[in-house]
Amino acid sequence: MALEDRNRVVILADRVENISGAEFPLSFDGQEKLFSLAGFKDAFDIKIVRLTPTEIEFDMIGVDASIANALRRILLAEIPTMAIEKVYMINNTGVMQDEILAHRLGLIPINADPEDFQWKRPTDPPTDQNTIVFKLEVACETNRDAAPGETDPKRKFINSSVLSSQLVWDPKGDQEARFAERPIKPIHDDILITKLRPGQVISCELHCEKGVGKDHAKFSPVATASYRLLPEIQILEDITGDDAEKFRSCFPPGVVEVVKERGVLKAKVVNARKDTVSREVLRHKEFEGKVRLTRVRDHFIFNVESTGIIAPDVLVSRALDVLIEKCDISKAALAKAVKGGEGEE
Repeated sequence: MALEDRNRVVILADRVENISGAEFPLSFDGQEKLFSLAGFKDAFDIKIVRLTPTEIEFDMIGVDASIANALRRILLAEIPTMAIEKVYMINNTGVMQDEILAHRLGLIPINADPEDFQWKRPTDPPTDQNTIVFKLEVACETNRDAAPGETDPKRKFINSSVLSSQLVWDPKGDQEARFAERPIKPIHDDILITKLRPGQVISCELHCEKGVGKDHAKFSPVATASYRLLPEIQILEDITGDDAEKFRSCFPPGVVEVVKERGVLKAKVVNARKDTVSREVLRHKEFEGKVRLTRVRDHFIFNVESTGIIAPDVLVSRALDVLIEKCDISKAALAKAVKGGEGEE
């Protein structure tokens, strides 16, 4: 099997071939490809395709699936953030129970850089270095200026909806000066927490602490973090005329275009990465033997959406730092184990 074929997952109409992972990364059909740092450096690459304030799409090329998945899991579970950990309920006469209300409050992303705070152990007292304090004081009442017969709760009542914008940061110690340029607040002001009606009140104090997603999902800095293999569409035989139009319709917009060459309409692949690999083209007999669908085994398309606490490019950088730290720990443990084994001999 050619190297290119070994590095491809083949998509057929009724099955997927060449999917089995090897016992050792980068080895195929029992033929081991020896690892070298120089070879890895030549093959490895990261290309940023799209970057917005909350999302990043990038390609990671030249790595095994285990490395790509390790990066994804670190993004989900091991990048620390600040989140509401304790809710001290003073008064709650709304319809939502205390524990449900506390859970909803905990999921509100807080605009605070975790790098500015220390870890708080269960036995540590709250300080301005490890805790952020918010207060929530809301009372619902009838709006006397509402028009007679008004039915919209937002106009008929005052504070009928409790929103994240009503969380008030209560700076402790020197926090007000430390965070003067970036005051601490919820990332979004329009998150609905609960609803109240006249006479109902919520009064509570909220303490934010530093944590990671593997302890609770509220600490995860990403809304989504996923990857997929790069699709590859090979046209083995020219597809022309009406078949070219039908071929284009088998793929999402932008994957295949119909061009005119020497007066003949011809199908041409222009952007295979947009393909969802639906296999629709494999359902039609006129395309049998004319097209080959594969995925590149070591080319991963990552999509990461931040909750807004940490910029997406910074998230990826911090995740790589965690991965490097894990590798260093593993190397040290392995070296210690080898040294201990030699001592026993």
